[in-house]
Amino acid sequence: MSRLPTPALTTALAALLALAGCSPAFNWREVRPENTRLSLLLPCKPDKAEKTVPLGGQPTLLRMLGCDAGGATFAVAVADVGDAAQAAPVLARWQALTLANMKAAPGSGQPLALKIPGASAGAPVSRVLAQGRRADGSAVSGQAAYFAQGAQVFQVVLYAPQIAPEVAETFFSSLKLE
Repeated sequence: MSRLPTPALTTALAALLALAGCSPAFNWREVRPENTRLSLLLPCKPDKAEKTVPLGGQPTLLRMLGCDAGGATFAVAVADVGDAAQAAPVLARWQALTLANMKAAPGSGQPLALKIPGASAGAPVSRVLAQGRRADGSAVSGQAAYFAQGAQVFQVVLYAPQIAPEVAETFFSSLKLE
């Protein structure tokens, strides 16, 4: 003989199913890249990587933190170029290379407002929005911020097929230099 569930059991099962379907895509947490005064929010537990790249005409250690959440990639990269006077030209070149790598049309990086207290005045803070293509040819929207503190240069990026304004705002407004 089969028994029908009680109304209380049905309600409890419905609540559990609703909770299971509502797992958040973004679990924001504060992170601090090692050996920097930067803090920011990432929506997932970041992976760490480092590699040597040519920045400012010399091999430079680039340290990165990044993760994927909600169909988007979030990352921060930092390098010490050894001389604060090199920060502005290194950041300008880094931005140009990023736009080229995402196959954005020349001059298509739309500037967006961003203020980061504590960033070096000699290397202006910049934030750009661009549409481009991934290596596999799929469309990608990217937002990136570039700034420096002394001889340390930073790139903070967000890539997704489409970037929700509230996600970008949470990510970029969390940037703080102590």
